[in-house]
Amino acid sequence: MSADFLATWDKSDSEIRSVLDLAQKIRDRFYGGKPIKQFESGLAVSIFKDKSTRTRYSYSSAANLVGLEVEELDEGKSQITHGETVMETANMVSFLTRVIGIRDDIFLGVGHKFMEQTAKALDWGYKNQVLRYRPTVINLQSDEDHPTQSMSDLLHLANYFGGLEKLKGKKLAMSWAYSPSYGKPLSVPQGVIGLLTRLGMEVTLAYPSGYQLIPLIEKMAKANAASSGGKFSISHDMAGAFAGADAVYPKSWAPYRVMEQRTKLLMKNDESGLKELEKTALMENDKHQDWECGEKLMKLTKGGKALYMHCLPADISGVSCKQGEVSAGVFEKYKRETYLQASYKPFVIAAMMLHGQNLTLPYRY
Repeated sequence: MSADFLATWDKSDSEIRSVLDLAQKIRDRFYGGKPIKQFESGLAVSIFKDKSTRTRYSYSSAANLVGLEVEELDEGKSQITHGETVMETANMVSFLTRVIGIRDDIFLGVGHKFMEQTAKALDWGYKNQVLRYRPTVINLQSDEDHPTQSMSDLLHLANYFGGLEKLKGKKLAMSWAYSPSYGKPLSVPQGVIGLLTRLGMEVTLAYPSGYQLIPLIEKMAKANAASSGGKFSISHDMAGAFAGADAVYPKSWAPYRVMEQRTKLLMKNDESGLKELEKTALMENDKHQDWECGEKLMKLTKGGKALYMHCLPADISGVSCKQGEVSAGVFEKYKRETYLQASYKPFVIAAMMLHGQNLTLPYRY
């Protein structure tokens, strides 16, 4: 049983529930003004290979909450650019480190592997007594999964509907939505279908033809649903997916095939090829501008009052862009809920940090 948290599908149901329970208890203590600090000293190293707002600050907040100081690894200021290996870097930054958080979601087929390599390097360092502690590795978003996001989503759903047990049979539409940009990672929708299908929910993955996710993860979601007593289906009809849904999650992503091409071009530093791919991908996106979460679609949901969800930032029509994922009216109506959804992330990350170190409630206070 690994202390790392690289993907929800690597964790047992009991581990998932344990982390969620701990996250809720940490949140309750925080809002109750009670202390949570568990470490007297130590670092929480962060490695961000892509931009971030919510996850970056959630990680820093979580580290501070449990008593760790954040140190962000800037590859441009390190010896990595001089050929330092993953083995060496991982051990050199970990002498007094308790947690390493990594965001590496740009290259399909690369980010998750880098996290696994880092974990193996730390295993070696701890086994050979180079390191006093084996730092916990937390996935802050990879090309495959975004566990801190999907776990926050799940905790939000549990609290909204009255508990994890109340989610069984609930219908959720994880839908592609139009965006005037391309290249958005697959990890959010993959994380959602990979986790929520384990709760007995009825999950519909909706996208225009050709916008599929990593095939193995779609198959895993189907298997999860079969095991949990839930349902998983794929639809190419956004309205059909929204019909009768208890919750909707309209979010843009790039097609799997586009991300494969993009990775190859990025690896070759083929700027002209990337520009041509972007042009082609955006032209394809433009064919599906009607895939917007608007008032008419929301009226199709259960009682016309389904919970709207988004990992943020959302492409809001008429606000952040001319045409986007969600209408301004729908987003404004559910703004508090989406912000609450995001607010669970620091507590989920703090729980992952403590769970990985076998530091769980009750606290020593």
